[in-house]
Amino acid sequence: MKAISVEDLQPGMILARSLVNDDMVVILSEDTTLTKAHITRLNFLNIPVVYIKDDVDLRAMREEESPFFNRGNAFTREYTGVVNEVQNIFDELGKGKTEHVERAKNVVQQSVMPMVKNSGVIDFLFDITHLSGDVYNHSLRVSVLSGVIAKWMHFGPRKSRDVVLAGFLHDIGKSRFPERLLGKNINNLKGEDYEQYVQHTMDGQQILNSMEGISEGVKLAAMQHHERMDGSGFPFNSIGADIHEYARIVAIADIYDNITTERAGYVKQTPFHAIDYITKHLYTTLDPTVSVPVLTHIKDAFLGSRVILSNGLSGIIVAFPGDFAARPIISVAQGEIINLNDHNDIQITEYNPK
Repeated sequence: MKAISVEDLQPGMILARSLVNDDMVVILSEDTTLTKAHITRLNFLNIPVVYIKDDVDLRAMREEESPFFNRGNAFTREYTGVVNEVQNIFDELGKGKTEHVERAKNVVQQSVMPMVKNSGVIDFLFDITHLSGDVYNHSLRVSVLSGVIAKWMHFGPRKSRDVVLAGFLHDIGKSRFPERLLGKNINNLKGEDYEQYVQHTMDGQQILNSMEGISEGVKLAAMQHHERMDGSGFPFNSIGADIHEYARIVAIADIYDNITTERAGYVKQTPFHAIDYITKHLYTTLDPTVSVPVLTHIKDAFLGSRVILSNGLSGIIVAFPGDFAARPIISVAQGEIINLNDHNDIQITEYNPK
C-alpha cells in the first residue's frame, strides 16, 4: 500500500482504502479499480491523497481468494501499513510543522475510521499488541480503541472522528520526550524522571495549541488523558467535570492498551485483566458514563473465544450474565459449565490460545 497524490493517479490503479466524506458516506470503496471518471470525481471533491495497492497488496488480494485467508491477517496488514505514516506525522508535528495536521486528519478519516468499523477490531488489536510498544503503535491502537468507544457511546460521525483524532494525538508530547524514558514503567519513575514524564501531557497541549483546525477537546485530551475523576491523576489533579469528555475516553483506551500490550518492563495480560481494572475503578478514578458502555459492549467481542483458566482447564466463552460488570461463563470439556462469577478464585490466564 502506498499514498499517492490524486494528481498522479492513473486508470487501472486499485484503491487500498475506502474513501469517505465528512458525513462518513463512502465515496469510493476499497478494491475499486479506478477509471478516468473516478479520478475526475476525486479531483472535483478536492481529495488530496488516496491509498492504492502496491505489488504486495495485489499478492495479498490473491491470497484472500484462497481458503487459508484470515480476516485477522488482513487487519494486521492494514494496521502495519499505517504505522510508518503515523511515525512520520508524529516526528514532523513534534518539530512544529503545523502543515502536517491535515495529514493526521486524512489518516484518521481514510485509514483509522475503517478499522474502527471492523467487527473484529477488539480481537485483532489484541493479536497485534506484540508487534511493538513504541509510541507510534500505541497511539494508533489508542486511536482505534477511542473510536470503538465513541461508537459504543453512539456518537455521531463528526464527533467520533474527533475522538479518534484525540486518541491519535494524545501522546504527541512524547515527541519531546528523553529517549531513555520511552517505554519505561511510570510506576518506577522518581524525581526528575517522573517530572519529565508528567511534562509530556503539557507539551502535548502546547504543540497542538499552535495548530489550526484542532478542536479544544483534542488539545485537552493530550493534556488530560492521565487525569482521574477523583483528582488522583496528573498534571493538575483535575476532578470530574473539569476533565474533558475526550480525555476520559482516551484515558480508558490508553489503560486498556497498556494492560494488554507486551512492552519492555511489562508483561502482556489478557483483556479480562483490563476489564477487571475498569470495573474496579468504575466509580473512583474512571468515568462511569464511559466505562459502562465499554463494559456492556466489549463482552460481545469475546463470545466464542477460547481461554485457559488458572485451574488448568480450557474452554470457550459461551455467555455473560446480564450485569455489565459480570465475568464470562465458560464451557469446558464434555459439556461442563463454569460460571466465573461463582468462582472468584479462578482467573482467565490466557485468551485465544493458539
